[in-house]
Amino acid sequence: MILQPDKQFLIDLAHATMPYGKYEGRNLIDLPEYYVVWYHNKGLPEGKLGQMLTTVYELKVNGLEHIIRNIQAQFPEKD
Repeated sequence: MILQPDKQFLIDLAHATMPYGKYEGRNLIDLPEYYVVWYHNKGLPEGKLGQMLTTVYELKVNGLEHIIRNIQAQFPEKD
């Protein structure tokens, strides 16, 4: 079985912002790695935000943030 990434999920992730807390308003991909790791260990929220933060965690610990940065460049946020 070959897994395919959900294109729209990744585009949404590229423009998603933290909805609360110290980093409210900051793009999820721009959250500090130590914070994402701490939050992951503490327990991420359920739902779409939790899925996005889990993806950000995996991208950051594997040094793959450039994937989301490329998506941000290719699919700019529409006003």
